[in-house]
Amino acid sequence: MEKDSSIQKLAINGGLATINKPLQPYSSIGHEERAAVMRTFDRGSLSGFYGSWGPEFLGGREVKAFETAWANKFSVPHAVSVNSATSGLYAALAAIGVGPGDEVIVPPTTMSATVMGPLLYGAIPVFVDVEADTFCLNLDAVKAEITPKTKAVIAVNLFGHPARLLELRNLCRHHGIALIEDNSQGPLASENGEYAGTVGDIGIFSLNYHKHIHTGEGGMCVTHNPELAFRLQAIRNHAENVVEPAGVSPVNMIGFNYRMTEMSAAVGLEQLEKIEQQVLKRQWLAEKLSANLNGLEGITVPLVRQNCRHVYYVWAIRVNELELGVSRDEFSAALQAEGFPNFVGYVRPLYLLPAFQKRIAIGKEGWPFTLTERTYEKGLCPVAEHLYEHELICFETCAYDLNHEDSKKLIAAFRKVHTHRRSISI
Repeated sequence: MEKDSSIQKLAINGGLATINKPLQPYSSIGHEERAAVMRTFDRGSLSGFYGSWGPEFLGGREVKAFETAWANKFSVPHAVSVNSATSGLYAALAAIGVGPGDEVIVPPTTMSATVMGPLLYGAIPVFVDVEADTFCLNLDAVKAEITPKTKAVIAVNLFGHPARLLELRNLCRHHGIALIEDNSQGPLASENGEYAGTVGDIGIFSLNYHKHIHTGEGGMCVTHNPELAFRLQAIRNHAENVVEPAGVSPVNMIGFNYRMTEMSAAVGLEQLEKIEQQVLKRQWLAEKLSANLNGLEGITVPLVRQNCRHVYYVWAIRVNELELGVSRDEFSAALQAEGFPNFVGYVRPLYLLPAFQKRIAIGKEGWPFTLTERTYEKGLCPVAEHLYEHELICFETCAYDLNHEDSKKLIAAFRKVHTHRRSISI
């Protein structure tokens, strides 16, 4: 009886943890990737780019092969590799012609690069609230913020669930503005059969080391528009050098070095072969958790909208503290103690960053905030703030390589905490 009592007693209160050893970390790197890297070493060419007009302007053999394979996989005519999704976002904003005083609609709940990009070009981020159930842009809130100054909307397919992409595309086309998709977390996610990342004018994918597939650091931009594709290719590789020979407008053709290495591209080619199985692993785990924990008092498992595919970069649940009888943070701490790794809130709404609170970005005079009267007070996006402060508990499905037994232990740990939650003592 004493043993049973210690098992049922929450670990945070001195009982035995349900999961008593760290979960197996996830790695998709194998002998195929090692062989691909050695292939580039054996050729002696670790980068194929020249920063001037000519045959090598578009990169080397591995980069070109990777871009072609990516375009084929996602059924788009143009794929442009970059050294990070952050670089891809910055290049995309330049490519569509964003400039000083333009407004770019963004969500507050995303990685910071999504909202910092507009500032680089003197544009003003306009934050609109998110949906409480998908955590993606609220369509009605977007409609309310479109003005004659609006140049673009950046939709983030957060945690691997698509935003209302088809409706956003129609809305943007109606107003003559661009739709950029930050699809860093959603490879193979879809809405009505269209891949997330391919619906907007430009979509950006992340190949950072903790995504479904990766090249260590890296990213990919995709577009159906050949002019945008060329502008992306130019901006990633010292665009100012190609304005004359290519006969293109010099607008925003101040280029950078956003180039992917041959080694990264070689790894990416092998990773792309694994993308379906890696995404399915994450889907399987998340769907198993949702199926076994759905209906618990005070807990809302992730929503999947009709005709959408959620690929679960993160399995994110919502907690109703009133129904649960304990705080979200207390519940999270008890889960941690049982061996169920998690974190709360995701990111603080980004308009609360010092750049927006102090209205300081480029230079000490406050540019480009001097071009707008917009301010960024707390309360601007109440849904996002409440999710961050009281509701969201996140489990990183991409961080672990788990089997059926592991999933059963996670479910048991969660149920144990939920059953005994009112005894939590921290």
